[in-house]
Amino acid sequence: MEKLMIVSKFTSICTMGANASFPVNEHSFGLVRLGNTCYCNSVLQALYFCRPFRQKVLAYKSQPRTKEILLTCLADFFHSIATQKKKVGVIPPKKFITRLQKENELFDNCMRQDAHEFLNYLLNAIADILQGERKQEKQNGRLPNGNINNENNDSTLDPTWGTLTSETRCLTCETSKDEDFLDLSVNVEQNTSITHCLRTFSNTETLCSEYKYYCEECHSKQEAHKQMKVKLPMIPALHLKKFKYMDQLHRYTKLSYQVVFPLKLHLFNTSGDTTNPDRMYSLVAVVGVCSLIVSIGPNRGHYIATVKSHDFWLLFDDDIAEKIDVQAIEEVYGLTSDISKNSESGYILFYQSRA
Repeated sequence: MEKLMIVSKFTSICTMGANASFPVNEHSFGLVRLGNTCYCNSVLQALYFCRPFRQKVLAYKSQPRTKEILLTCLADFFHSIATQKKKVGVIPPKKFITRLQKENELFDNCMRQDAHEFLNYLLNAIADILQGERKQEKQNGRLPNGNINNENNDSTLDPTWGTLTSETRCLTCETSKDEDFLDLSVNVEQNTSITHCLRTFSNTETLCSEYKYYCEECHSKQEAHKQMKVKLPMIPALHLKKFKYMDQLHRYTKLSYQVVFPLKLHLFNTSGDTTNPDRMYSLVAVVGVCSLIVSIGPNRGHYIATVKSHDFWLLFDDDIAEKIDVQAIEEVYGLTSDISKNSESGYILFYQSRA
C-alpha cells in the first residue's frame, strides 16, 4: 500500500504514464526488496545511473580478482544489470546485500537504515579498498595503466568523487589542519535553496569560548577559524541534513523545510585550486525519503530513487520502475523557486559536471 501511494503521487501528475516505453539504449531494472533494503536499493539505482561512476566500477570488474569484497560484489551487480538481454525487469541484489550485511552489522537486521549512512559507508569502503590495492601494487613495483586504481586516484574512484577538506587554522600560531571527507552534507534552512545552503556551508566559522580548538602546536585550546573547502568533483553527492536531534524531545525529527534545488547548478570551487575552476552541473539522480516515522529516528524512512537516463526520467521504488515526466519531479521535489510546492522528499542529490 505504501509503495502504491508513493508511485501514484508521481504518476497522477505524470503525462507519460506507466506504459510509456523505457529508453531503448539503457537497462532499467527494479530491485527486489530483501527485507527493509529500500535505503540500499535507492542508492544503488542512483549510483548506477551516474554513468562515470558506473563505467569505472565496470572497469574494475575487468581486472581478474579471486577474493570477494564489497567492491567486487558491486561490480558484479552493475555488470548483471548492464548485460541483461532484456532492457527492463527486476533483479535481486542478493549477493551485494549479503556481503554488505556480512561486513557491517549495522545493516544486518530487519530495520530500515539511513540511505546517507549507507552511501557514506560504501564510498569509504571503496576508498579503503582502492588505497589498499594501490599500496600493494606499489610494493610489487607495478601499477597497470588503464586500471581505476592508478596513482591519480587518491579518493573513491577519483575524479568521479571530489575532496571535501575541513581546514582549521589556529589564530595564535597560524598552523592549520586539514581533514578530508567523501560526502558533502549541508545544513538546510526554511524556504531556501541548495545554492544558498552551499554558500553558507563554505563560510568561515570562528571557534571560540567553549568551542575553542585544541592546537597541537600550542599544546592548548586556542581560538581558530574553521572552513569547509570543496574541490569540485565530476559527480557531487549533496546530502540535505533533513534530520535534527531535538534535546527537548529526546528524539530525531524531520525538518520539513522547503529547500529548492534546480535541474542545473553552478558550484563554486572553494579549495583554492586554480586548475579546478567553477563548474556547471546537471541533476542526474535524487534519493528521496518518504513516509517518515519521526518519533523513532531517521532510520525509519522509505526511500525511492528518481534518475535521469539520457533524456528520460525514471522512478524506482524497489521493484517498481516507472517512466515519468520532469513536471512530476518538479511537483514532488520542488525544483522551482515556488515555495508552495513540496520539496520535503529530496534527501540526497546527485549532480554531474557538464564540462
